[in-house]
Amino acid sequence: MRLKSIQKCQPGDKLARSIYTENGTILVGAGVELTQRMITRLKSKNVNSLYIQDKRTDDIIVETVISENTRRQAMSLIHDTFRTVHQVPDKWQQLFSDKGLGRKLRDVMQTVADELNNCDSAMNLLADACAFDNYIFTHSFNVALYSTALAINTGCSEKDVLEISIGGMLHDIGKVHIPDNILKKPGRLTQEEYEIMKRHTEIGFEMLRRQDDIPLLAAHCAFQHHERWDGSGYPRHLKKEEIHPFGRLMAVADVFDALTSHRVYRRGMLPHEAMEVLYSGSGKLFDHVYVEALRNTIALYPVGLTVTLNNGMSGVVVDSNKGLPSRPIVRVLVDEEGRDIEQPYECDLSKMLTLMIIASGDLV
Repeated sequence: MRLKSIQKCQPGDKLARSIYTENGTILVGAGVELTQRMITRLKSKNVNSLYIQDKRTDDIIVETVISENTRRQAMSLIHDTFRTVHQVPDKWQQLFSDKGLGRKLRDVMQTVADELNNCDSAMNLLADACAFDNYIFTHSFNVALYSTALAINTGCSEKDVLEISIGGMLHDIGKVHIPDNILKKPGRLTQEEYEIMKRHTEIGFEMLRRQDDIPLLAAHCAFQHHERWDGSGYPRHLKKEEIHPFGRLMAVADVFDALTSHRVYRRGMLPHEAMEVLYSGSGKLFDHVYVEALRNTIALYPVGLTVTLNNGMSGVVVDSNKGLPSRPIVRVLVDEEGRDIEQPYECDLSKMLTLMIIASGDLV
């Protein structure tokens, strides 16, 4: 299988991996042949790229870091929790307690943490395509996933990992009380709208800190995920170590997912592009410890991604090298003249130091 931009997908392409909805159910299953109507609908649902069957890469297997069942449970729980809070704003606290949402959050995020802890491969954030109408649901799941992995990889205790996981899932819960015309505005917010948007951090904190079954530090993830290392963030303009480590970690996970997520008004960046943005703010906007940790956690060049090398050849990433995320193993499929190679071969960029990736995108 190989990764293909939705813009390059054509009727007749067969899915190699399923596409999910924002509540965790399968929208289009693996093996389905795409039609033009499907492609158009997926574009409208903010799907950016798909894994497509390809005879030259049929043996390439893309591993997911958590199981399909766990992903479905987590996505469904996020969907139900945010919907519940949004639909009954005057009674959400009672519903939170009556439905035992805190316990359910702990259970599902403990499963996520356990599965991530047992995964040796780099996190491929493009492995599971998700179609969504409401960005918050998918974003909350992704941030929970990245922040949990970051917590594990920076040596946090089991208790802290779980609290960070819950904090990641609920970090944007305050946005359910932000007007839709601001929350879903496709263009740039006015200063007045931006000030209203910024309130979601304080709203979320106040909501969560009152819940007996939600860890207080998880509430601080909602409160501090927009604080910045140099004090330019909000709501309290905290600086450096004034920001709780959970808040510093959450800031990196939050921005990374925002950069890589496809929206109606802009395409999502590829992982290596988003990491360049984070590195440009490392030590200024973000704690460099967590930026570096994220670089070593994710697959900068996910399996199945098409890349161009500095010798003019193109191919598909087939594996990553642990500890060297920018030097994956590439199966060369196209020569310098743009011709298909009859017998593709693999280049391990960790050993062939004169070769480097200079571009990424679909094969022509």
